[in-house]
Amino acid sequence: MKLHHEFAVPASPAQTLELLLDPERAVACMPGATLVEVAGDGTWKTALAVKIGPVTMDFANDVRIAAFDEEAHTARLTISGRDRRGKGGAEATIDAAIDAVDDATRVTMDTEVHFSGQAAQLGRPSVIQDVSRRLVDEFAANIAATLGTGEPAEAAGPLDGLGLARTAISGAVSRTFRRSNEREGGSS
Repeated sequence: MKLHHEFAVPASPAQTLELLLDPERAVACMPGATLVEVAGDGTWKTALAVKIGPVTMDFANDVRIAAFDEEAHTARLTISGRDRRGKGGAEATIDAAIDAVDDATRVTMDTEVHFSGQAAQLGRPSVIQDVSRRLVDEFAANIAATLGTGEPAEAAGPLDGLGLARTAISGAVSRTFRRSNEREGGSS
């Protein structure tokens, strides 16, 4: 599945990139994530707890900076995650680009993600897009707060499954009304 996200933060590209490549600061900005350790090879070991309905998944992840171009302000991250109880997993590649826009910085993230096991059964692509949009929105707000105050973001607890479900339902209702309006507009 391919996902595309963009957001702006009130800082320079250099400051933004520095935060995104700093394991302690970047992981603290991700809802539900905690940094376990930075391995000797530079791999960020993280944990991510997600509860959706009756299903709780606790992912152990390896995050690697696969490519980095300081001059172009781009980075590629690879993420490999497995539920600690064997319920499934996810593999992702994130290509991030950082550009100056007026007095802010625009962060563009293109993600290719593949789910397996129960993780693949938790939702259709539209649900995953809605949930990922909410996660990125929270991530962006935490980055903006961190860059604005200079203080690290407060560590977030496990993802709110009810809030994620509300986001998924809201997205589904919105898509349904949008399709209905398009059909009505097309028949006039």
